[in-house]
Amino acid sequence: MYNNYFGLSEAPFSIAPDPRFLYMSEQHREALAHLMYGVGSNGGFILLTGEVGTGKTTVSRCLLEQLPESTEVALVLNPKYSVKELLSAICDDLGISYGPASEMKEYVDALNQHLLANYRQNRHTVLIIDEAQNLSVDVLETIRLLTNLETNTHKLLQIILIGQPELLELLNKPELRQLNQRITARYHLRALRQEELAGYISHRLSIAGVECQLFPQATIKRLFHLTKGIPRLVNIVCDRALLGTYVQRENQVHTHTLGKAANEVFGGDATHEGRKSAGLSKWAIASVFILALIGLGFTPQGKVLIDDLQAVALPFVQAPVDSTDFNASAPVVPAISEPESVAPVVDEPTPVTLSNPASWQWSDSEQAALTQITAYQDLLKLWGIDYDPRDNPSVCRFADEKGLRCLYSISTLEELSRLNRPAVLSLFNAQGQKYFVTLTALNNDTAELLLAGEKHKVSVDDLALWLEGQFAVLWRKPTDYSGILQPGGTGPMVSWLDRNLATVQGRSPLSEPPVIYDDSLVRQVRRFQSSQGLVPDGVVGPNTIIQINTHTDSSLPLLHTLAAGK
Repeated sequence: MYNNYFGLSEAPFSIAPDPRFLYMSEQHREALAHLMYGVGSNGGFILLTGEVGTGKTTVSRCLLEQLPESTEVALVLNPKYSVKELLSAICDDLGISYGPASEMKEYVDALNQHLLANYRQNRHTVLIIDEAQNLSVDVLETIRLLTNLETNTHKLLQIILIGQPELLELLNKPELRQLNQRITARYHLRALRQEELAGYISHRLSIAGVECQLFPQATIKRLFHLTKGIPRLVNIVCDRALLGTYVQRENQVHTHTLGKAANEVFGGDATHEGRKSAGLSKWAIASVFILALIGLGFTPQGKVLIDDLQAVALPFVQAPVDSTDFNASAPVVPAISEPESVAPVVDEPTPVTLSNPASWQWSDSEQAALTQITAYQDLLKLWGIDYDPRDNPSVCRFADEKGLRCLYSISTLEELSRLNRPAVLSLFNAQGQKYFVTLTALNNDTAELLLAGEKHKVSVDDLALWLEGQFAVLWRKPTDYSGILQPGGTGPMVSWLDRNLATVQGRSPLSEPPVIYDDSLVRQVRRFQSSQGLVPDGVVGPNTIIQINTHTDSSLPLLHTLAAGK
């Protein structure tokens, strides 16, 4: 429901065990390493345990993707079987035939023949049992006996047991001591630490197509307090919180929204503030209302189509994405035409020297919010593009059609100066009203802003004082750009990168256009990134492309001219 609003290509917080979304925290890397080591060893059991929702199943799915093609896997997901039922399930998974009324010996004999055939063909066989805490003692003992299927030098079956902490208690029973002694690799997954939670959320959002912070640090701290760092609970609460944020047309998940989401997930009063949540059902009703507003759009007379709604304005919408996998429909500007009280766009604005942003006022906050429309119109006009929100209420989607991308961030004027692109800023005035301007020039002392098409010069100190911290810039994407280019990547973007970086660095492109983003080109990119104040990670994303474009495209609108040698 909220994917397009935030620019997501898919749901980032699904609880399905998709290995693409596995966040490799230190302990998850260790868990996977233990499994890989165990599979590569000669026989014995591998044990992976952890609390409910800590990512055991997802780690096992990641393991499956990394096993060699010569490995045959039997996966048992519902271990509440009798001995015969478990053996038949294993045989079914491995494609082993057996009679309709087979006894235990017949199952074991058929399995042994199959394992020997795999061994002769240099194939490895692995049995993975999830939710193993539900196995009975008799079934576990039978599984132990399966490890006796062997040659003189090799065990024929590798067994991985995955379960909750109760499995450890079960294996400590005296009657299972032989099995416990055969465990050659074991690991216990714990919940994420608070310092890992931000990385976990950023990773999942990145996989879903968003490269920006939707969850502020204060919200993440609150999230850890509510979920104790258990990934499954984090996913569920974050999913509900994004829905609430979408319905409220906010740009980030705030703590009060997170509290409402937690109330819905956990029941009761998760915020510990003595208030019952209104629940996300109200959010869902509100979303229908908001979507209806967006669909109604503008009338030629500049009036909302439903008179009873009067001058309703949606808040600032920051879909914080770099739009690398662009499906973003945000920011969606308010589907309301500009009221007469907001200054109209003029072709030749008159400068006003050193105005103070704190003094700019509107009759109410709703009318202040409407400056978002003209701010984006002014920004696109700097790129030589006329924008009419009545034709396309999604600024980013409209920009993408024109070969541009949106980049959103929460940062400082220093960061904006480094990007060197005009930007839409959100400010507050002395009355606490939130409004939007277009930053068109920036130097050490003064900045030039467009407010509803009217030019203002302000002190940088005054601007920084009233700046909320959010900004949106546009950047020109290469023709073949389809997303962030990682070292080792392939495709036409590699040739674009080599050709343009060679121009910046005053060297000749490689004699043969590269098809792989190899180490030699990565070194050149890192050198360039360091010179531009970027993190020299070799990853070519919006920030790196923006800096390359600055040095190779003279038609770009800039905040300031480049100093010699920069």
